[in-house]
Amino acid sequence: MPFDPTELRQIGRTKLKTNLLGLGTVQIGGWPRRLPEDDAVRVLDAAWDAGLRTFDTAPMYGMGMSEERLGWYLAYKPKESYVISTKVGRIVEDDPNNSEPTGDDEFWKGAPPRIYHFDFSYDGVLRSVEHSLERTGLDRFDMLLIHDADDHLDEALGGCYKALDKLRSEGTVSAIGAGMNQNPALARMAAEADMDVFLLAGRYTILDHSALNELFPICEKRGTTILIGGVYNSGVLNNPVEGSSFDYVPLDANWRANVLDHGVRAPADHETGEYWLKRAQALKAVCDRHDVSLSTAAIQFSAAHPIVSSIPVGAGRPERFEQNIAALKADIPEDLWAELKHEGLISDAAPVPAATETV
Repeated sequence: MPFDPTELRQIGRTKLKTNLLGLGTVQIGGWPRRLPEDDAVRVLDAAWDAGLRTFDTAPMYGMGMSEERLGWYLAYKPKESYVISTKVGRIVEDDPNNSEPTGDDEFWKGAPPRIYHFDFSYDGVLRSVEHSLERTGLDRFDMLLIHDADDHLDEALGGCYKALDKLRSEGTVSAIGAGMNQNPALARMAAEADMDVFLLAGRYTILDHSALNELFPICEKRGTTILIGGVYNSGVLNNPVEGSSFDYVPLDANWRANVLDHGVRAPADHETGEYWLKRAQALKAVCDRHDVSLSTAAIQFSAAHPIVSSIPVGAGRPERFEQNIAALKADIPEDLWAELKHEGLISDAAPVPAATETV
């Protein structure tokens, strides 16, 4: 059964609700290409005009540029009409050694000349939130997420979480959580802290749904819901050919070493570039037989799990975001899901979209 992208789903046990489809703002921050301000506004317009009111950003995205652009756009909208999340754990500051008005580095094209450093301390969180409020021009955020604390879990749980919990208890923020590209660290956070929501990138997709057994059971027990990032696994589920991006690096013979160098996660021994490419191509072959695009099946697969509150998807062009909306609304034959399970390409335990009712 097709999905309504504007459907409201609850965040954890809070009263906060988000659209099923949200707008992630990595591209607005200048990744993977420079995005002129007018183009960023057109992407934001496409989401807003479609009735979507859920936005995710972070200080790191474009070294603050994503927050700034989103804040400028939302300044003309009623605050009660949208939900916005940002992240803590990185302090973004002006680069004293760079006087150029904009800078290009490995990731952020056209970003201001700024630098960042990790800071998961109690005071660091408060400083990060203050900076984000200044960049956006807002007076509060709805959700605050600890960002990429993979190598800083003790500090994040000892300082960062305590600050977020205080802000939540004061009503300054409605929901708190964390965002990462891996399951084990989030599972520990779920067990040791009272988290409302996690942003999980790339680990609950039609290609890699390892979160199904690793993370989701403890989240279900604790009442923590999930925002799904990286629903297309950074590109391979749009076009699974050699060199496609998976976990932010090309799927080639060097994929495993590059992922380890990039620090996204630690692949299992059998996970090579060839392994993931063959799985993605096998998924596409089944989808092709049913005349369904792989990307359409991908976003609906992630949307079907009841623990999923929202899927924030980035877009660098309005038509790309419109394609995401169309993909959620598309009819997919029940036989496609049955074949994927029969072929062992998706887990038997994974929920799939319900069959369309006939009258």
